[in-house]
Amino acid sequence: MDTETVLPVDNNHNHNNSSDRSHVLDIYPLSNYYFGSKETLPFKDDTLADRVQRMKSNYAAYGLRTRVEGVILVELFKHPHLLLLQVRNSIFKLPGGRLRPAESDIEGLKRKLTSKLSVNENGSGPDWEVGECLGMWWRPDFETLLYPYLPPNVKRPKECIKLFLVKLPVSRKFIVPRNLKLLAVPLCQIHENHKTYGPIISGVPQLLSKFSFNIIES
Repeated sequence: MDTETVLPVDNNHNHNNSSDRSHVLDIYPLSNYYFGSKETLPFKDDTLADRVQRMKSNYAAYGLRTRVEGVILVELFKHPHLLLLQVRNSIFKLPGGRLRPAESDIEGLKRKLTSKLSVNENGSGPDWEVGECLGMWWRPDFETLLYPYLPPNVKRPKECIKLFLVKLPVSRKFIVPRNLKLLAVPLCQIHENHKTYGPIISGVPQLLSKFSFNIIES
């Protein structure tokens, strides 16, 4: 059965709208940044079963769980690279974490970035420049299945994950817990590499497709 529908085309639409082409993202060389370590960050879950049980307990107490994660880019070998955290040498994550009850997206992401990537956790260090929300993922139930949209038949999703662009200054100190690794991974390696990086991270290059990268030489 043919289910395709041909939609009318507005030939008078101005495809050269400058606002659609104004997304320019400045990227600075990786060598501009300093990287150090600090005390280990305790992991809340040892196994997937522990994580699911914690999600169920939190959902019963607070309802929908919201995670905020930062998309941070640097330049290396003339190519844009994404900063990722590696956990236990096998799991890759964008820096971020779960919001506290009634906490805003921006303030929560800044708190989590400070916890994972900054020297001081009391907010006395340089602030983070959190930009636009690039995309959202939804977890309909407590299992690991994720969707880049909320299925209409899902009335009570268990988790929403929001990705925000985080713009770096020309220089910054990154101080990472000793039990985490901070990696710079080229976007071309991440693109659609679901097996290694999972659906969220492997979809980041497509989310960034509306930007043009302005690589600034140091």
